[in-house]
Parts: sequence; C-alpha cells; structure tokens
Amino acid sequence: MSKKKNKIEEKEKMVKSINKNVRSSTRKLNPILKAIVGKKVDVAIRNLNFSDKRISKDVIKTISSAVANAENNFQYDIDKLFIKEAFCGKQIVMKRFRPRAKGRASPIKKPYSNLTIIVSEIKKMESHGTKS
Repeated sequence: MSKKKNKIEEKEKMVKSINKNVRSSTRKLNPILKAIVGKKVDVAIRNLNFSDKRISKDVIKTISSAVANAENNFQYDIDKLFIKEAFCGKQIVMKRFRPRAKGRASPIKKPYSNLTIIVSEIKKMESHGTKS
C-alpha cells in the first residue's frame, strides 16, 4: 500500500504595484532590483535608503505602494511580506539634440522605464496525517 506523507502546502498571496514612466534607463534600474529580490520589505527599504543612486527613491515609493495595497485591499500582515519579483521594462525614449562644432548636432536619448514590484506573503500549513 502507499504511504501518506506529510505535505506542506504553500499558499502564496501576491500583490503587484506598477510605476510607469520612471525617468531612468532599464540598465540603471536592473542592478538595484536584483539586489532587493527575495528580501523582506523592511530590509529592502532600509537598504535602498542608504543607496546613493537617485532612482532608489522611486523604487522605495513603488515598494511602499505595494505594501499599502497588500495592507488595505487584502488585509495582509506587513511583517510577513517579502519581495517576490522586481523587474523593469522599456518605455518611451525622448530624443533631443545637442549642437556641436561646425553646424553639426549629436543625438541625446533620454529613456524611460516601467517598474513592477510584486510582494508576496507565504503561509505554510502542515497537513496532519497518521503515523506509519
């Protein structure tokens, strides 16, 4: 006969927050986002507060928005939240020109990004079975 094993069911709850038109390139955002994935929300915000990057303030704003969504809309516990995913995508690129010598012009590209942060709360529940 087959033996029943104690299975741990993980019920995941996810809340998403999107910040569109962030004035930074994806190349500058990605290292910051990779550093905070998998950390608890309060640890991630503390690390971003001490970061010397300008864009970290927008990332903090997006994280706090996701936490507020989780607290108000779904009544999740703030202490159990962690950052499950954080990624960015390309948005529009403003094109400007800078005058150069001899009547020439060189292009300046000012990229924008979309910032998405997904926070999650994990509850582990054990199913009780018979000993065998």
